[in-house]
Amino acid sequence: MTARPPVSVIVVSHGRPALLRRALTGIGQLFYRPFELVVIADAEGLAAISDLPFYDRIKTATQEAPNISAARNRGAELASGEVLAFIDDDAVPEPTWLDHLIFPLLETDTAATTGTVLGRNGISIQWANRCVDAHGQAQQVGPDGVPANHAIKLEGTNMAIRREVLFALGGFDEGFGFYLDETDLAFRLMTHGYRTAIAPLATVHHGFAASNRRTEARVPLDLSDIGSSTVRYLHKHARPGDIAEAVGVARAEQQQRLDRLVRARLIGKDEAARLLGTLIDGLQRDQDPVEESFLRRDLAASFRPLLTKPSDEPVVLAGRWFSRRNLMNQAGRAASSGRSTSLFLLDHTIRAHRVQFTPDGVWLQSGGLFGRTQRDSPRFSYWSFDQRIRMETGRLHRIRWN
Repeated sequence: MTARPPVSVIVVSHGRPALLRRALTGIGQLFYRPFELVVIADAEGLAAISDLPFYDRIKTATQEAPNISAARNRGAELASGEVLAFIDDDAVPEPTWLDHLIFPLLETDTAATTGTVLGRNGISIQWANRCVDAHGQAQQVGPDGVPANHAIKLEGTNMAIRREVLFALGGFDEGFGFYLDETDLAFRLMTHGYRTAIAPLATVHHGFAASNRRTEARVPLDLSDIGSSTVRYLHKHARPGDIAEAVGVARAEQQQRLDRLVRARLIGKDEAARLLGTLIDGLQRDQDPVEESFLRRDLAASFRPLLTKPSDEPVVLAGRWFSRRNLMNQAGRAASSGRSTSLFLLDHTIRAHRVQFTPDGVWLQSGGLFGRTQRDSPRFSYWSFDQRIRMETGRLHRIRWN
């Protein structure tokens, strides 16, 4: 592999045009060179990004059917990079994301990498450093490393794989329209003898956005795909004698999930019963046979770099909450040119901090001067303004900036 291999960043999207636009705005601020951008989306999504300044350099294709594996395969077919990196439409990468994600692939026998996913507050870890077994059950990698017969868990919104390896494995199994799609790929990597590495500094921000499968409050609308994918995964990877018990475990987990939603008054008992019925329908759905390969090699065009010149120096701004309007305008102007722009806005309170990537491309961290950043820190700590900004920029060193 070359010193800095050409990378194809693949984003698939369905029914979330505004979030797709935000994700691509963040991708446009990546420091890594060279990379191209491949977007597979519905017509509404492609229309929403058509006025981005770099739209004419994006490889695009339309897919209306909501099948994430099929969409990722179409992206892989259009991609020309040595490495394929995947991120979801409801996620935004830190500017150094690709630098860290690709590093383990340089001159090693590593075939795939995965990184850290932050949750809604932009600070706490949502998923990281996990492995998965033949039943699709994920767990944290402990101090003794990955247990036998477990695979490093690929985080679907933060992963990369050598293109040649993905093609050798036949791509993503399109029987997984949703759920366990990247987990199936992770387990196949392990069983075929390929090595996967964890790149902890490769960081993306991810929220559980609303979709045709769940509400913004993470309430499912249908569980049939989860049921169907669970059975498909078990028949591919579990021992035959273990499947019935594993199906029972999966059903019990979803029942517990529905019970929590009922207790939280997010759904009623009748809705919980309906959703359980959709799960059972999925668990009983007939499975299509697994094809040898879902990929075609004849579609890739020449590599099309999204950005050619080196990235500009990042912009870092900080100020008090009463200067918000002026600072936001200043940050927005900087971000509009594609520069990585961070703004720290503090008030004189103990509000917990929050990080968000705004639609116009600004990394905004807000909260109280004396409030906590990490949720396990004290609720109050005394800082001067300059001390707090130094602490926060230090926390982001190597994640936000090289």
